[in-house]
Amino acid sequence: MGSIGYARVSTVDQNSDLQHSALKAAGCHRIFTDHGVSGSLASRPELDRMLEHLRDGDEVVVWKLDRLGRNTRNLLTLIDDLERRGVHFRSVTEGISTTGPMGRAMLTVMSAFAQLERDQLVERTKAGMAAATEHGRRAGRREITADHAKVKRARDLKTQGLTPADIGKIIGASRATVYRYLRMESNEVI
Repeated sequence: MGSIGYARVSTVDQNSDLQHSALKAAGCHRIFTDHGVSGSLASRPELDRMLEHLRDGDEVVVWKLDRLGRNTRNLLTLIDDLERRGVHFRSVTEGISTTGPMGRAMLTVMSAFAQLERDQLVERTKAGMAAATEHGRRAGRREITADHAKVKRARDLKTQGLTPADIGKIIGASRATVYRYLRMESNEVI
């Protein structure tokens, strides 16, 4: 029986150190962390592992409610499942705990706000992309042609015997991008 932490970051570039520090300060002896996984998904690798690990009397602790889930229905279903198994839930930032009726009510309200925030983010993203299209801009990576300066430079460096990783450091591109540049035909656009 103990406090088990769960942390999640949406992209692999994000860092979970802040969440880990808060969870350790909250008394968590073990922390499961999902990297690059959306909170709208009901099933996540480390979340699933944590759920298998939990026992009656344990407590699941998260830094913030939206780390456990961004979808109200999934979040409340998960909390109900924890309660049926005799596992408590606590959110450090919001100060919510399912050990009492007021905490359960606050959890329902806060999860609805987390869902609203996610829905608004999706709506703003779609509106921004539509506005960009309307003004003649395109979403996504910019097109690069085979005669682009970086492509030419990558080819020159390759003929000098440099590795794609070294070329990437010099021209400011990832190794995968360098490979893509080196494969480009003279009339190709990426």
